[in-house]
Amino acid sequence: MSARGSAELLDLAEIALRVAEEAAALVQAGFRAGPRGLRVEEKGPRDLVTEFDRASEDLLVARLDALTPSVAVVGEEQSAARRAEPRGGLVWYVDPLDGTTNFVHGHPFWCVSVGLMEDDVPVAGAVVAPALGLRWTGFRPREAARAPVSTAAIDGEARRNGERCAVSATASLERAMVATGFPPIRDRAPDNNFDAFMTVKRNAQAVRRCGSAAIDLCMVADGTYDAYWERRLHAWDVAAGSAIVRGAGGVITALDGGPPNYHTGNIVASNGLVHAPIVALFSHPGSPTC
Repeated sequence: MSARGSAELLDLAEIALRVAEEAAALVQAGFRAGPRGLRVEEKGPRDLVTEFDRASEDLLVARLDALTPSVAVVGEEQSAARRAEPRGGLVWYVDPLDGTTNFVHGHPFWCVSVGLMEDDVPVAGAVVAPALGLRWTGFRPREAARAPVSTAAIDGEARRNGERCAVSATASLERAMVATGFPPIRDRAPDNNFDAFMTVKRNAQAVRRCGSAAIDLCMVADGTYDAYWERRLHAWDVAAGSAIVRGAGGVITALDGGPPNYHTGNIVASNGLVHAPIVALFSHPGSPTC
């Protein structure tokens, strides 16, 4: 199967933005209701879900099925039986409310994420964070070479609030602001990410943890962060943000520098210039393992 071209992916990114905006408006109606004003359940320890997660996903699935009926849709809140394994062709991966814990507590770092993968490569997507007044879109063909750092790709692009954006030009880890996150289950290393956090914290200028993988990736794409890493993510967490990073000229690998697996989610995304130093921290003897 030949890879989708830029014109088609631009159209699909616009569809992603349209439906993400609709879902974000729905979710925004419940923001700042507080824990007592929301029906909050635990899917697992420290892993929350609300009626807005489910309503947002229902909307996303229905709209994407109507607009792109030949493309499968996989969402976070679907039953385990419907969650797709890696597959060929085009697949939408949607996170109807990334940052649910933030949302429940009234913290503004949450979003709706709609990403498209082709043969398990993120190729288009949109992320809408209404409480922050931010939305990002981006696309890049599956087979395109990486764009030059800090320049928009000729055959792809990334946008923040409609304006072209690109990854940063920070060239040293000592001057880099890096983002990360922690999984709900934190009972063992290295999966809990604690050791890695301390290692990067000792080497980078700053490390931030805001609670939304999709927003973190988008902030790599727009140059706010110079890099981001996290463990134990899912394709719906990262598909849209990773497509936007690719469109902005960024680099995404596994923690050991190899090809990323977006279904296991142990990834590093960066501007490319600080990528090798971060990967080295994870692979150096005595450092946190991948």
